[in-house]
Amino acid sequence: MRLTEQQIRSLYGQDVQDRSGAKIGSVGQVWADAAGEPTWVSVKTGVMGHHESMAPLAGAGMAEGRLKVPYDKATVRSAPSVESGTEQPLDADQLAQLYRHYQLQQQERPPQRMPGSPELTRSEERLRVGTESEPAGAARLRKHVVTEDVHTTVPVEHDEVSVVREPITAANRGDIRADIGDEQREMELRAERPVVGKEQVPVERVRLTKDEVVEEQPIDAQVRRELVDADVPERARRRR
Repeated sequence: MRLTEQQIRSLYGQDVQDRSGAKIGSVGQVWADAAGEPTWVSVKTGVMGHHESMAPLAGAGMAEGRLKVPYDKATVRSAPSVESGTEQPLDADQLAQLYRHYQLQQQERPPQRMPGSPELTRSEERLRVGTESEPAGAARLRKHVVTEDVHTTVPVEHDEVSVVREPITAANRGDIRADIGDEQREMELRAERPVVGKEQVPVERVRLTKDEVVEEQPIDAQVRRELVDADVPERARRRR
């Protein structure tokens, strides 16, 4: 599998698929032959702890940023493994096991591990804004009694007495006896007086209602992020 230097460096961390397209894991390390051509990769499968399964690059290919090997997932995951991050080249016993496992013709010189491209992972904080419900007090209805003055008027009736004098004439004198002496007559008089009574009557219903109101509330916060500066000697800088 002939790759450019950029493609070789891009292998690190790329997804590895089996011949059916199923994901096996991701590339951990790359080994090259004496001519500098990559020949083997280790695959982080997530099931070997600190070990990575080895897979040959013979017959493999790159497609859409993924490395596809001509073997099934079970074959790769059951292949001999190396420790993650090892700096050691593959020895003769390891190579013999690998060639037997993949039924390949063994090469004379063992492949050398290729150094990965130096890299940093830059992180930053992101602000996650949400809402939570909390008590905001209570609304209450209270009823209490107050006394107020009421001024009004009411019509009342009473009897008033007037003295009416009628002269006796010759025409009606014969019908009236002329008695001299003390005598008294009474007339019953009536008068109305205001009477105040009280009654309790309902006049209105009072209740509480609530509406949910959405409003925009400003939030001021600080987040941190990382910046990466490259310190490259002037002679080694790429000219553009």
